[in-house]
Amino acid sequence: MPDTNVQDKPRLLLHVCCIGCGAQAARELGREFSVTLFFYNPNIYPKEEYLRRQEETVRVAAKLRWPVLVNDYDHEAWLKLVQGHEQSREGGDRCLICYRERLEKTGETALKNGFGHFCTTLTISPHKKAEAINAIGLELADKFKIVFLAKDFKKQDGFKKACALSKELGLYRQDYCGCEFSLNTNYKSDHKSANSR
Repeated sequence: MPDTNVQDKPRLLLHVCCIGCGAQAARELGREFSVTLFFYNPNIYPKEEYLRRQEETVRVAAKLRWPVLVNDYDHEAWLKLVQGHEQSREGGDRCLICYRERLEKTGETALKNGFGHFCTTLTISPHKKAEAINAIGLELADKFKIVFLAKDFKKQDGFKKACALSKELGLYRQDYCGCEFSLNTNYKSDHKSANSR
C-alpha cells in the first residue's frame, strides 16, 4: 500500500478504536488528507486486550508509514465517567458518554498539535449509529474551532471492506467493542459473526 501522507495535504487526526477498522478508514481518508492515527481507548478491558490492540495499531502504522500518537490508558478514570450507566443497553447512554470522551480527547490533541481536522473510525461498526457519533464530533468542532469530518465509514460496504483488508494484511480483529459491559451483551456474538464473513 503506498504512503498516502503527502506533505501538501491538509492534516487530519484520526481516532482509531482498533487498526482492523482504522486501516480501511485511513486508506480512504489518505486520498485527501495527511492522516495521523490517534489511539486513545481507555474503555478497553482487560488491559491485555488494550495492549494487544495498541501494539497492533503501532505495528501496522509503522508498516504502512502512517504516523501514530498513543495516549495514556486510564481505565479507572473511564469507569468513574460511566458510573451509573453500567447497565445501559449497547449504544445507549454509556456508549454516548464513551464516544464523547474519546472524541473530546481527539479534538484537544488535534488542536494542541496543529491539525486542522479530526475524525473517528467509530462509525465503521454496524453496531454504532453514525448520526449520534457525528453530532458529538460536530459539537466539539465548534468548541475547538477545528473541522470535524463527519463520516459514516460503514456506507458503501465499509465494514465489509475493513474485514477484507484486515484479512489481506493479517490483522488482529477482536470480537467485542472494548469495555467489560459490552462483553455482557449480544454485541459480541453478532460482531464475531460479522467478522467471520
